[in-house]
This record gives sequence, C-alpha cells and structure tokens, in this order.
Amino acid sequence: MTMTSRAQGLLLVLSAPSGAGKTTLARRFVASRDDARFSVSATTREPRGAEREGVDYAFVSPERFAALVDEGAFAEWAEVHRKRYGTLRSTVQEALAAGRIAVFDIDVQGGAQVKALWPGEAVAIFVLPPSMEELERRLRTRSTDSDEVIARRLASARAEIERGLAEYDYVLVNDDLETALRQLQSVVDAQRARMDGRRDAGAEAVARELRRGRLDPSRWLA
Repeated sequence: MTMTSRAQGLLLVLSAPSGAGKTTLARRFVASRDDARFSVSATTREPRGAEREGVDYAFVSPERFAALVDEGAFAEWAEVHRKRYGTLRSTVQEALAAGRIAVFDIDVQGGAQVKALWPGEAVAIFVLPPSMEELERRLRTRSTDSDEVIARRLASARAEIERGLAEYDYVLVNDDLETALRQLQSVVDAQRARMDGRRDAGAEAVARELRRGRLDPSRWLA
C-alpha cells in the first residue's frame, strides 16, 4: 500500500490598503476550503462593529503587546495608523506542522517579514481596489472612521500600493468579489501543486496573469 504524505503547509499573505476588501476576500476564501484557517492577529486597537475576540483579532493592551515584542513572540509586527498589529510565531508554526493554509490579513510591512522568515512556504498577494476613487467611496460607506482617519488612510494607501506592486508575488483587483475569490483560489491551487511537485495547468494559467508586473499601475499611482 502506498502511503501518501501530508500536504505542505502554505502561508497565504494578503495585503491591501484599508478599504480594498481583503478581509472579506480572506474570510470567503477560508469558508470555501477545509484546509484553510484564518490567522488571528493581535492588535492594540479597539474592536469595530461586530468583531469578536479570538475570531477577528486578539485584542490586547499596548502594555501586553510590548511585552510580547520583548519576548520575541511575534513572527511579524508593525504599527499601522497608530495602532500595533502582530502575528505570533506559534500561529505560523502550528499551521505549517498541520499542513494547512494559514491566511494572513496583514499590512505590507508584516507581509515582507513573513516572506523573509519563510520564503519557501509563503506566497504574497496584494489586493487592489478598482481605483482610488472607489477606495475612498468604500472607506466612507463603512461609516466606522472619522474624516480625519479616512484622510490618513488615503494618504498612506499610495505608498502601500506602490510597495505592493513592486514586492508582492501576485496582484489582483477586487472589483467583483466572486471573480477575485476565483482568482485567489487559482493562485493557491497553482502554488500548492508546485510545492507538491505537480502542475495544475488551469490554475497556473490564471496565476500567470496575476503575477507582479502584469498590471498598468496608472489607475492607482498616477
């Protein structure tokens, strides 16, 4: 009898400017696959809306976050919009040991750190809004941030987009959620096939079109 080996773990890094819809995309992806789990980050910010402790984030005090940094507990952490976010090393190690897909909804700073620590296991995908005008509309529609916060997010979005277009493995535009989800699934299928020494021609064809450098960045950086 032939023994089958456990699938290799995959670290799926999703980053985007706030309002591009990466969190919704990440959760839809996790719900569509039995082998995917959402990586719960720690943060010093307050919960928004219906966010739940241990499900959306681990909400910790600034003092507790600082202690975890001192202990070297984080695989990555960064300060974004004056709040701290971080991924525990234990979260990454558990996902890899179990052969799961760990989905990281993190900023470009954190994404770069995960890629540097686990270059063979991480794939980084940058999610873009259809345009900067649509990004602003989405931020205002959420009704969770003040005008000052929205202005700050829009100001930082351009730098995030520029870095994502330059450094991430793949770039997809979240214009239609169902299309973006199918594209994301294809990238993951292609990546896992390569890691397992196989080839998924259909998924690879989609992934090829999403590889970094295929988009004209003028809609976001002009």
